[in-house]
Amino acid sequence: MFGRIRALLIKELLAAVRDPRARFILIGPPVIQLLVFSFAATLEVKNVHIAVLNQDWGMESRDLVARFAGAPTFTSVEMLTGTPQVADAIDTQRAIMVVRIGADFSRNIAAGKPVSVQLLLDGRRSNAAQIVAGYAQTIIEQFNADLAHRSQAPPGGSTLVLRAWFNPNFESLWNTVPALVAILTALIGLIVTALSIARERELGTFEQLLVSPLQPMEILIGKTVPAILIGMGEGTIIIAVGVFALGVPFTGSLALLYFGMLFYIAAIVGVGLFISSFANTQQQAILGAFVFMVPAIILSGFATPIANMPDWLQVATEANPIRYFLVITKGIFLKDMPATLVFANIWPMAIIAAVTLTAATWLFRRRL
Repeated sequence: MFGRIRALLIKELLAAVRDPRARFILIGPPVIQLLVFSFAATLEVKNVHIAVLNQDWGMESRDLVARFAGAPTFTSVEMLTGTPQVADAIDTQRAIMVVRIGADFSRNIAAGKPVSVQLLLDGRRSNAAQIVAGYAQTIIEQFNADLAHRSQAPPGGSTLVLRAWFNPNFESLWNTVPALVAILTALIGLIVTALSIARERELGTFEQLLVSPLQPMEILIGKTVPAILIGMGEGTIIIAVGVFALGVPFTGSLALLYFGMLFYIAAIVGVGLFISSFANTQQQAILGAFVFMVPAIILSGFATPIANMPDWLQVATEANPIRYFLVITKGIFLKDMPATLVFANIWPMAIIAAVTLTAATWLFRRRL
């Protein structure tokens, strides 16, 4: 039995790595995707274009405009000359925000009267607009604090001090790269597994496996183990690039990360085998893989917090292995997650792996 399984394992590994193009597909695209997505899939808002309509041109208004122009987040500040240009700047998306300073701005400040600054935001980019509004509010609050200092006004009763744990400089790469370790590892493991049996059917070699001494369970083991090994290898490459090339800190236990990755890839491989057993061609297998991956990524908490989702969707995410491995990768990378918390996220993946591998075995036998 073990000799037959060993022969099938060697055959599957050779089929995956003996072709130079296949080796490149296994290594090149994940690394390229990691480098591209690490900088593209960021929730930060940078290189923003804004516009300013300054109807005052007093000393204080010019000081405020200079603060907006000097902010590193804002790439360019377009100076408008009239109110009709405000709508045009927003409509044509030349600016995501227009700052309007009234004609009595400096005069009211000199008289000690309250003043206001109007921020007009492009609601078509709601998330970016909210972040830009936060940047503008910070600039205006600092402007108010400097005014109070110059006028020797009494200081406020309290001071707000911010301290960020685990990512003190709010580096987006530190959040994105650990998540991509989970997503790209799942993508490669799923596609490799989904294509395995479908490729045998399409090439006409599946019947040769059936007439061989191999039992159906042995065939499944021979298809599962190479996919797990390839997935672990892909995860290793992605982790190495993230740590050594992109400079993301790794503060936790590498052994715990690989232990969690083993159950994670096993769960993904179970889904891939189910898809491969169901598909008759490689094209159907690829389509099935993407039908699973797109909702799985959206429901993993990668882009939006799971707590913000409706209750029924939060229940659905409990069957998503990416959700649990995201917690493990981010926790081990950034905050040295203890073993108890790691195992709390491993056992749901173990249950998912048992269910998916059992379902794949049942469907494989049924299709025979």
